[in-house]
Amino acid sequence: MKIAFFETKKWERNFLKRKLKNHKIKFFEERLNPDNVEEIKNFDVISVFIYSKINKTILQRLPKLKLITTRSTGYDHIDLKECKKKGITVCNVPFYGENTVAEHTFGLILSLSRNICKSYIRTINGNYSTEGLKGFDLKDKTLGVMGAGHIGLHVIRIAKGFGMNVLAYDVKQDMLLSEVLGFKYVSLGELLKKSDIITLHVPHNKYTHHLINRKNIKLVKRGAILINTSRGAVVETEALIEGLNKKILHGVGLDVIEGEEVIKEEKLLEEKKREYMKDLIKNQLLNRENVVFTPHIAFYSQEALERILETTTKNINSFVSGNPENVIE
Repeated sequence: MKIAFFETKKWERNFLKRKLKNHKIKFFEERLNPDNVEEIKNFDVISVFIYSKINKTILQRLPKLKLITTRSTGYDHIDLKECKKKGITVCNVPFYGENTVAEHTFGLILSLSRNICKSYIRTINGNYSTEGLKGFDLKDKTLGVMGAGHIGLHVIRIAKGFGMNVLAYDVKQDMLLSEVLGFKYVSLGELLKKSDIITLHVPHNKYTHHLINRKNIKLVKRGAILINTSRGAVVETEALIEGLNKKILHGVGLDVIEGEEVIKEEKLLEEKKREYMKDLIKNQLLNRENVVFTPHIAFYSQEALERILETTTKNINSFVSGNPENVIE
């Protein structure tokens, strides 16, 4: 098989070469895009991360493509409908960072609850005043978990260790797990109204797009913190700004943000929208003291990255053997 890997680093290439010895492999540091797609027009397999947008235009230029394996759980960067038309199998990495993302989630929560980022900035500037740095305990606070899947459940386990009460919203409910772990399933509205901290762990799709929006932000308990380590478009950017302006939200912790490609200077949006989003994100949201932002690194630990590569090579080898695994239907 001819396999092309995009968005790779040197250590990953060494790992992949060892695991895929019998295949012809080509590596790219950059994402798959219209400028480099011609280099792999005769390849059978491509492996990408989330910044490679695989749309109809790209797929039309890959006539021999049989398999796409994304090194992520989410797959909203791939046109599944077009892949199905062309008979291309698409695989993902369904589980790799349950604890990794959950730990980062609590890193963001603690940064806000104890003013860690604000304190750090103040002290490196030589200001050791504690004025305005009083935090709050997590013990006995209510955590609202939107999406009680693999990552959400790990978040719940950590929350119970902090002595928190936990509410969960999910379309699929496991009553046995809720009893064992000591949390309660509630409606979306009840979760927003009763949670001191809200954290999102859902995939981005047509049902979860703007799950938090300008309408329901008004339901959020005044003074709550909102955390997003899932996908940016699950939360409407204008809703965050409105929530902060009206002091509905005490703080926001973001590892992802709607339109994060704008921050990365990708020219994927038409000019007016790009400038609007840039202003919204950089000037009205991220420059606030009560907003903590990390650049999509919740998954980014050595152990999680190795698990991603292990599953990716397994996806390729199982496809070649005629028994594909982790196929997205």
